[in-house]
Amino acid sequence: MKIEEFDFDLPEELIAQIPLKDRAASRLLVVTPYTKEIEHHQFSHIVEELNPGDCLVLNDTRVMPARLFGIKEETGAHVEVLLLKQLDNNRWETLVKPAKRVKIGTKITFGDGRMTATCKDILEHGGRIFEFHYDGIFYEVLDELGEMPLPPYIHEKLEDKERYQTVYAKEIGSAAAPTAGLHFTEELLEQIRNKGVEIVFITLHVGLGTFRPVTSDTIEEHKMHSEFYSISESAAETLNRVKANGGKVIAVGTTSTRTLETVASKYDGKIKAEQGWTDIFIYPGYEFKCIDGLVTNFHLPKSTLVMLVSALAGKETIFYAYEEAIKERYRFFSFGDAMFIRPKR
Repeated sequence: MKIEEFDFDLPEELIAQIPLKDRAASRLLVVTPYTKEIEHHQFSHIVEELNPGDCLVLNDTRVMPARLFGIKEETGAHVEVLLLKQLDNNRWETLVKPAKRVKIGTKITFGDGRMTATCKDILEHGGRIFEFHYDGIFYEVLDELGEMPLPPYIHEKLEDKERYQTVYAKEIGSAAAPTAGLHFTEELLEQIRNKGVEIVFITLHVGLGTFRPVTSDTIEEHKMHSEFYSISESAAETLNRVKANGGKVIAVGTTSTRTLETVASKYDGKIKAEQGWTDIFIYPGYEFKCIDGLVTNFHLPKSTLVMLVSALAGKETIFYAYEEAIKERYRFFSFGDAMFIRPKR
């Protein structure tokens, strides 16, 4: 399949630049897979789409304020460092701007010396490995000095850091938010529980690879980035019980989907408690082993995410739904509106 088949024209003004004040005030486009049957609702309607005995799966990762602005000790030049992946206690894989100024041995200081970092290695793709030095607890220092690494298509400053976190964010480690979850409030989650729907938390730490464009000509040539996931014993037990009882598994976001499908693919459709790394790439032709329905946002043209939703609902259905969303002026991407892909009837 050609990448170009997943392109579409999106007016730039539909890219949401700031989050709505009320998380649940987003719109919700409901899609019935492999049909042109769509409905327009407010996000709070999601409660009506779930049934007693179903299971809603949420990714409880927490975004790190991973963008640091520092100064080179030797020259005073300004450098931006973006944390990607923790390698061990104090060593991180990073992206640096401007990269040419940072050689092995370069020392950078942040927050008037509150933290320093030394470049230890230069990676093939241009990234840098830094060793950090600081007093106290790393994530507390990072919270004080770092900024949220918003996606490249968002140009407005985020006034409240917590609006780029889900209300249930807990396990710190992501370079980007699992944005489908941004629409949920504590009140909505309580309504869903009260309806007899199980809520399960799993973890996938989202990497910045989620924003990287697909550069190959065909889908099959594309290599996915790798991300860390974790599923607990209680989450696995609940998911297997729901499936055994005929309930539907509704994933919130492509990150939850990729985690569940990674594990279910290894164990003949069953979910087991484990942690590991996944580079699963889901595109049309893929047969889903675990999830039945999906809450998701509207994705970038030619992205692996639009390919994933096309695999679940059918490419024609998704592109019809996107056309309707554009016509109805839905808000797109991370701070935008949501879509619900119903379980197949």
